[in-house]
Amino acid sequence: MGSQSQEVLNSLTVDIYEHDFTVIMGASGAGKTTLLYALSGMDQVTSGSVRFFSHEIQRLSADSLALFRRRYCGFVFQQVFLLDNLTVLDNILVSGLLLRRNRKAIVRRAKELLGRVGLDKSAWNKFPTQLSGGESQRAAIVRALINKPRIVFADEPTGSLNSAAGQTVLDVLTDVNEDGQSVVMVTHDITSALRGSRILYIKDGVLCGECVLGPYVGHSDLRHRVLQTFLSRMGW
Repeated sequence: MGSQSQEVLNSLTVDIYEHDFTVIMGASGAGKTTLLYALSGMDQVTSGSVRFFSHEIQRLSADSLALFRRRYCGFVFQQVFLLDNLTVLDNILVSGLLLRRNRKAIVRRAKELLGRVGLDKSAWNKFPTQLSGGESQRAAIVRALINKPRIVFADEPTGSLNSAAGQTVLDVLTDVNEDGQSVVMVTHDITSALRGSRILYIKDGVLCGECVLGPYVGHSDLRHRVLQTFLSRMGW
């Protein structure tokens, strides 16, 4: 801001593994969302590098970076950012048609995904303002998945949802991960974090600890205790 700068991430080195469900946790202001945006190319780092397989994404032009995100990344935010003047189905098709030209195939995949996330057919032709929070978030997840991204970035995806809707969103992300897609999720919620196979804890822009839980196979008291002990050690 002008002549002043704020260091959000400090000498942070992290690997995100393919097919993992990685959860980023930490107190408010720790740098979680900044890390998520840096990993995805939504924000540009001021030093260091971000590598996605053979791509050094900080070297890409704005147009190339947009195409990179469109091809490889899906995004799910706390706010769904659906376009209010388009129906649910059209919101999803727009994202698909930006990358592929086979409209029939895109429509078929969109309907398959909408069924998979449990969004009733009666909602497909509604506008976003006519949906509940849970319905909107499920539609946003389908939009994120329409181009078969290699990695899904989720920033507090259950933060504004009730427990039932949040559970549905977490189930979908877990299913996506089980299908082989990588997931990176920022959350403050322990219930959400339990879905992760690996937890990264950020404090003041520094990676302070890592907890490996392994693949999620359902809630267990042991999994909860391991995570709770780790978070207590981190000063949660």
